Amino acid sequence: MSADPPPTFSIAAVERDTRLSKDVLRAWEKRYGFPSPERDANGERCYPAEQVERLRLMSRLIEQGYRPGTLVRMQVAELAALPPRHSLRLAHDSTQGGASLDGLLDAVRHDPDRFGHTMRHELARQGLERFVRRVAAPLTSAVGRRWAEGKLGVFDEHLFTEETTRILRQAIAALPRAGQPPRILMTTLPGETHGLGLMMAEALLALDGASCLSLGTETPLDDIVRAARVHACDIVALSFSSAYPARQAGTSLRQLRLALPGSAAIWAGGAGVASLAPIPNVQFLASLDDGRHALAAWRDAHGGAPPG
Repeated sequence: MSADPPPTFSIAAVERDTRLSKDVLRAWEKRYGFPSPERDANGERCYPAEQVERLRLMSRLIEQGYRPGTLVRMQVAELAALPPRHSLRLAHDSTQGGASLDGLLDAVRHDPDRFGHTMRHELARQGLERFVRRVAAPLTSAVGRRWAEGKLGVFDEHLFTEETTRILRQAIAALPRAGQPPRILMTTLPGETHGLGLMMAEALLALDGASCLSLGTETPLDDIVRAARVHACDIVALSFSSAYPARQAGTSLRQLRLALPGSAAIWAGGAGVASLAPIPNVQFLASLDDGRHALAAWRDAHGGAPPG
């Protein structure tokens, strides 16, 4: 009897398993020659298990601050031997008398119903601003690091993201519509599926009375430009995770700058822009606080004021 051929995985399965988008996988294939997928009978990409394992390790290491150009030359054993660049430090009582981050992380893995209930309780107890700052933001960082260390599965991370997104979306929808300038269009580019950080920023900006127009994730560049014009947006805010190719982010931001009127500001936030060189008339935001400071500066420059 002939041995069964080794298993291969579709690009969709690799995306789910590694959290690397299809666009990133194709970009690395073209730029670095890895991954180097085979083709199935229909001409579709299919990835050997060894390549998937390398990609899984690379994704975890990128979350810790390593660059893909360095990792792509390494084999599985070399990747596995790299030291972590972040140590996970969780405050056991960072929510000041409420649920601890350790307890919430445990609930993500073992009791999703308790996790959702506890998160909603913390939102009601602390209010939206403190919930974002003291619970959602540090918990998002902790989940990402534990995933990078292999202590949480992809499904755990997805469960956390979906439940937290649902809670934040409901809380934002319940806010009174102040309608104060500026009007901010918020989205990510194709290939960037991570939208939780953008939603946390939207919550804080909306609390400050900004008029936020969310397009969700993965909006094509041309559609961003059209939406900004149709809705007379003052600012276009984009989010980039560390897994998004930095060169691609820079190219897209420069293209967007050329396509938008000069009066429209561009804000770019997230770990994916941390290593980018400055781009004229594009403002990089390293934190949620930077977003609120940028809002205040915009209002100062345009004679606007937050709602009293």
